[in-house]
Amino acid sequence: MKSREAGEQEALIEWAYFMEAQFPELELLHHIPNGGSRHRIEAIHLKQQGVKAGVPDLHLPVARGGYHSLYIEMKVKGNRPTPKQIHWHMMLVEQGNKVEVCYSFEEAKNVLLDYLKSTRVE
Repeated sequence: MKSREAGEQEALIEWAYFMEAQFPELELLHHIPNGGSRHRIEAIHLKQQGVKAGVPDLHLPVARGGYHSLYIEMKVKGNRPTPKQIHWHMMLVEQGNKVEVCYSFEEAKNVLLDYLKSTRVE
């Protein structure tokens, strides 16, 4: 059964696809598949290829409002970022990125809209 978190993220990606006409930069929004359960051998191969625990779920590599890019970590209500996720969030912020933890499609949609409408970095 699909998790509620995955469903919220899928709704966000579907919304972003339809909003590309208004915000073409949304075409760059992508999921970073570092989570989830995998067969042991597949997990070993992915780790050898660079998969790292704690990396946020979504990335928008677009500069806005003084930030290099936006990362979004999707969570469900009552769930909090892990220590590894918090560590990644802090490192990404130190490098000039914006990082947000969102608990719903609506919250993530508003974060994306606010980010895209902020002053463009030239």
